[in-house]
Amino acid sequence: MKIEIWSDVACPWCYIGKRRFETALDSFAHKDSVEVQWRSYQLDPTIPEHYDGTELSYLSERKGMDPAQVAGMFEHVTAQAAGEGLNYKFDDVVVANSFNAHQLLHLAAAHGKGDAVKEALLSGHFEHGMDIGSREALVELGTGAGLSAAEINEALDTDKYADDVRHDFAEARAIGVTGVPFFVLDRKYGISGAQPAEVFSQALEQAWQEANPLTMVAAGSTDGSSDAEVCGPDGCAI
Repeated sequence: MKIEIWSDVACPWCYIGKRRFETALDSFAHKDSVEVQWRSYQLDPTIPEHYDGTELSYLSERKGMDPAQVAGMFEHVTAQAAGEGLNYKFDDVVVANSFNAHQLLHLAAAHGKGDAVKEALLSGHFEHGMDIGSREALVELGTGAGLSAAEINEALDTDKYADDVRHDFAEARAIGVTGVPFFVLDRKYGISGAQPAEVFSQALEQAWQEANPLTMVAAGSTDGSSDAEVCGPDGCAI
């Protein structure tokens, strides 16, 4: 079963959603048969590579949100993150364009390290005040997850994965993604938002059962029917 997750490194609910999804996946009986692919999405492609201002000023000045409302949102999201074992520090968040971080994620995926780099980027951004628009930070996070610094620099110097990132953006639009995180199971089921782990568990079970239906087998029968004795709610066969 393949699960594609559209998300942005700059999205606080995406990290929370990642944790909740992981909780569900860890308890899923067929988790070893699940392939997870991180897909790119940008909430605001117009952010400069380096934005001179805080997360609060960005949302209030560029997005027109009331500062008091933003502060209340930060408090709520921080509490939700803490419930998943995450330590958000919005006062330290560095607002930056995430495009190159998405290129790094595609490089990581090519080496089978997509999840490790995704985790490192989200944690670096929301918990450690790292500048995800900085080449130095991207190299540090990527090498920490096992990638080569030379390969990271080469990929970013040449925009090697830029078309792949843009393809993810276009595909998100094509399937109707308007917000992240957005989870797609076997290109059949879509889950929007950082849903509770129980919702992800139900979706995993349903998608698995539909992809792997149980076929009844009975001795001497070609259609799966059987006259063998069974017990049911009303008693047992005699």
